[in-house]
Amino acid sequence: MSARFGISLRLPSSLASRSGPPGQWAWLYAPSPQIFGFAFRTTFAALLALGIAMWMELDSPSWAAMTVWAVAQTTRGESLSKARWRLVGTVLGVLAATSLIIAFPQTPWLFFPAIAIWTGLCAGFATFVSNFRAYALVLAGYTCAIVGLSAISDPDNIFMIAMSRGTYIVLGILCEAAVGILFATSQERNARRIVRTKLQTALSLVSVAIADLLDESEAAHRQARDLFGAILRVNSDIEYAEIEMGPHGHEGDHARAALAAVSVLLSRGFGMATRLAALDHDSEDFKAVSRRTQEFLRSLGKRLDSEDDIAGLLADIHALVEECRHYAAPYVTEDETEVTLGPIDERVLFVALSELLLDLDTAISEYDASGHPVPRDHFTFRLQTHRDPRNAFNNGLRVSCAVLLTALVYEVTGWSNGQTFMTFSAVVCGLFAATENPAIASLKFLWGVVWAAIAAAILVFIFVPKFDTYEMLIVAYGPAMFLGGLARGNPNFGLQSAAYGLLMPAMVGIQNHHRLDEIQYFNATSATVLGAAAGVLVFHTFLPFNSRTERFRLRREMLSELRGLCHLRLTPDVRFWIGRNIDRFARLVRHAGANPGAIVERYIQGTLATMTLGLNIIRLRTLLDREHLPDSARRPIELLLYRLEHTRARHSQPARTARIAIRRLRQLDGLEADLVTRLELMRGISYLVLVNHVLQENGEFLDERRPFIGLARQAKAIT
Repeated sequence: MSARFGISLRLPSSLASRSGPPGQWAWLYAPSPQIFGFAFRTTFAALLALGIAMWMELDSPSWAAMTVWAVAQTTRGESLSKARWRLVGTVLGVLAATSLIIAFPQTPWLFFPAIAIWTGLCAGFATFVSNFRAYALVLAGYTCAIVGLSAISDPDNIFMIAMSRGTYIVLGILCEAAVGILFATSQERNARRIVRTKLQTALSLVSVAIADLLDESEAAHRQARDLFGAILRVNSDIEYAEIEMGPHGHEGDHARAALAAVSVLLSRGFGMATRLAALDHDSEDFKAVSRRTQEFLRSLGKRLDSEDDIAGLLADIHALVEECRHYAAPYVTEDETEVTLGPIDERVLFVALSELLLDLDTAISEYDASGHPVPRDHFTFRLQTHRDPRNAFNNGLRVSCAVLLTALVYEVTGWSNGQTFMTFSAVVCGLFAATENPAIASLKFLWGVVWAAIAAAILVFIFVPKFDTYEMLIVAYGPAMFLGGLARGNPNFGLQSAAYGLLMPAMVGIQNHHRLDEIQYFNATSATVLGAAAGVLVFHTFLPFNSRTERFRLRREMLSELRGLCHLRLTPDVRFWIGRNIDRFARLVRHAGANPGAIVERYIQGTLATMTLGLNIIRLRTLLDREHLPDSARRPIELLLYRLEHTRARHSQPARTARIAIRRLRQLDGLEADLVTRLELMRGISYLVLVNHVLQENGEFLDERRPFIGLARQAKAIT
């Protein structure tokens, strides 16, 4: 599920877990301490759950071991979160299965469509949530299929079947949690340290990137843009670390707020680079302030190492902000008799630089609050994520059709293991329905199923027949599980390892009073492998993932929300805009790969430009709400917002309106004597310059009525 619930970080190793030395097989002969500990404790917990289930004389003790591997994650926060949501999903699935069996006994072609509808609904709604909340919903779908299909031949015992399935899952969760507690040392302190380290590294990297943008470095744009892809993954990591820290404070909320501030800060950096390219800035005053700001930003990483220096950092930021404001809107001091205004372009740049520094102040303040509990703190913060109704409908329809297809095969052939075939097809389709690219993810999972079948064959044919006691069995069974845990250390084997750990215990089929023979093994295992293959086939053939279609939907939703920001009667939400667009940007970067094509590269540039445009529209709205501007300055800004709201195609008219507004505010600046109003005029010009630039340079991307192919940008590049 990692492909659905996070993205890879392009950050230094201090921000990510170390995965051992490089090499294709390093995960096997030189695993990192973290992965070795994960494999050991999970194997121990799985064998413990298996032993207790056999001692309790449960009919399918292997399911307890499967549950351990299903909920086990490399960090305690992830494991606890997944265990919690697995319980929720199991309860929902068991209740749904019981209800369907009661409603449709001995009526397969009412029962099968009902299961298909339920699994489809669960998969569709899972698309709208993130992390293990999505896992809980898809689990509710395929748990209903598992329990319901197990009871179709004996519907009178549906209650006992449901209770036994719930018992395995609760037992596995309890064993994994108990063993995890034994191995968890200083969990809360480590969680705080990890969150602080990740935030510190993110702040340091973004600060250096902004310093490069201020220095007008050629490679600064590409390097800074890549940092956006890291922020959403850190946001997910904070959620898991928050569980480890316990329900004592709101440090996780402050950490998320710090990440959002970092995102806004990075967007400010791009806007600052655009203004530097569009406005004159040759005076020594601006160069000196910019140089001091760059030096401060480059030293930020080292200064964040010391918690005692936070107050000094904030004081230095305030000093730079005050200096920028003095240049932007000069005021009379004791030694002066009149005010001398500098060039208006440079005063606009000073205003933009001061606001960038204020965003940095917010990020550092939230970073500081995330490191320790704050008395009587009721602060909450959540980032919104992108929601795609069309994708949700496709996911639900795909899973429903897969269940109906396998049900048809089972009903027509009368296959004795058809229930297993249907069950594991539903499991695969459910697990990967809400992933961004289920075709690739499910194929990797299928390879893990194949490796699980090979390992199970060795155990069933060679080792299990030789042992009569549980103690001797685990001598062979334990190493097989341990290898699957070590495979988690290789990022390329993550899904294969998950499939191996999840299904290998079921394929071995250990019971107290029964052993699989060769025929039973081949029948059960072939049904499992074919069920997984059927899921892969559905993902590759029925409504397959199409990156071009996804880009079209992402762009359409983004532009629709952009027009909504311009509506003067609707209050814009910065969290909403930032959260959803970071998610969209991260999706584009993930799907682009290491070498994105020209069209994908232009999509990424257009997405970043649109996000920056939206932030400056929100700032214009805030500027109007403060009501410091005279009516003659408000009218052209309101006209610009009106035209942006109602323009879907050509944006030349809004761009022309933005230029008119800039000229009007420049004229008013020369006539205005009030300090606050003059500062507001500078802010308005700063925002309008960026709006005008984005509208002129990205008109094709902003045109909702035509597919974006990047011809305009390509033509500019050629000329």
